[in-house]
Amino acid sequence: MTNANLYQLFRERTAPHAADTFLETADAAYTYGDLDTESGRLARLLRDQGVEPGDRVIVQVDKSPAAVFLYLACLRAGAIYIPLNTAYTPAEVDYFVGDAEPALMVVRSESQADLGRIAAERKVPKLLTLDADGSGTLADAASGLTPDPGIEPREPDDIAAILYTSGTTGRSKGAMLSHDNLSSNALTLHAYWGFVPGDVLLHILPIYHVHGLFVALHTAILNASKILFHDRFDPARLVADLPRATVLMGVPTHYVRLLDQDGFDTPGCAGMRLFVSGSAPLLADTFESFRARTGHTILERYGMTEAGMITSNPYDGERIAGTVGYPLPGVSARVVGEDGREVPHGEAGVLEITGPNVFKGYWRMPEKTAAEFRDDGYFITGDVATMAEDGRVAIVGRAKDLIISGGLNVYPKEIESLIDDLPGVKESAVIGVPHPDFGEGVTAVIVPDGTAEVAAETVTAFLKDKLATFKQPKTVLFVDELPRNTMGKVQKAELRDRYQDLYSVR
Repeated sequence: MTNANLYQLFRERTAPHAADTFLETADAAYTYGDLDTESGRLARLLRDQGVEPGDRVIVQVDKSPAAVFLYLACLRAGAIYIPLNTAYTPAEVDYFVGDAEPALMVVRSESQADLGRIAAERKVPKLLTLDADGSGTLADAASGLTPDPGIEPREPDDIAAILYTSGTTGRSKGAMLSHDNLSSNALTLHAYWGFVPGDVLLHILPIYHVHGLFVALHTAILNASKILFHDRFDPARLVADLPRATVLMGVPTHYVRLLDQDGFDTPGCAGMRLFVSGSAPLLADTFESFRARTGHTILERYGMTEAGMITSNPYDGERIAGTVGYPLPGVSARVVGEDGREVPHGEAGVLEITGPNVFKGYWRMPEKTAAEFRDDGYFITGDVATMAEDGRVAIVGRAKDLIISGGLNVYPKEIESLIDDLPGVKESAVIGVPHPDFGEGVTAVIVPDGTAEVAAETVTAFLKDKLATFKQPKTVLFVDELPRNTMGKVQKAELRDRYQDLYSVR
């Protein structure tokens, strides 16, 4: 019987390249042989720690080669990998731990005290540490272990990872992604984006979400490519490494900052084959400025936690600013109105999709899962789109007032619920408005109730330890009342219009 474990696919593709470089950092290099050895050693450690196939492993660590090997080890052991944004506070992590009930947590040494208390309270069996330099109790425990050569047999629908996506009601949802979801999407992207022998990926993304963990790493591993592995986004270092790379994947914020970087020009990009942008809308001005500066046209694509990549501008063919291209091979998409029926080409509606990349549902939320799927199996993305006659898709808005700041999803309700609990606050509305660096700036608009004095500094101080940094408002504004329609619903679109120039004048 064929083993559907994603790692089985990786081994088949990389085995002939054991001596070739896999990851290169500023001070170390690892081969594809090291990939198999180190992930095998950690897979043995997971089993020694009592992690069984199907058990959850929560990981909140800094980006490092060791973190990549740990992810691959979880695949090999049949465990379910749950990466958490390193910006999440202990209060936020507590929810994820309670919901996922992991068999193991791996955290940074600096977080061990706070998260150790949470692990103890939540009765997590094991907690280990892993730091950016590869040290920690996980490394100590794995040292000297003989690598386990095995790969746990998995069925296509067995869950490989759970990625939490913020909920509109404040409760995060765990999107369950199967081995087949991940492998099918990786194989499609590898072919669609024209990967060839000798491609070198410049990896600047974090590895706690789909873009950096799955899209970038998976396509490069399938290609047995060298990966120039940056631990963080550093524009000067990126520019210095560009002549050694052929592929870069980033978010719009990265491209905006690159355009401000001295030395970023056409000669420096001469060896590049592909620049990919996603995780947030790419402004037309950035698209055109980048092409004028470098001679390269950014390929914009569209995806989401629940489905990986869904559409892409073509590798060979016209890439149009403001569009996200066509549904990927194997993916079907449609745009529907409020009645659930498809709207005419060019009209806006909610995008719905189906395909082998679409997730298996939300962890322990059967009712929520059922509500997000049509009877014929199409998933309701919640994104407002138009589709041209030739099938090209443009995302024109987002349902449920989602904010995308710096490529990361921010749901206003989670922030509003906290602000509304502050003394002196009658109500609040959190919106995203255009920001030259982050795409959208998280902005809080507050109506005081007059019972207590409340200031912007009070709000920011209150939220500091309760929300990840990227969710915290960049500006806090005060108004006498929020705009409402005749039914009393707050009109966030009107607020966005009112403050659309808020960050452009700063």
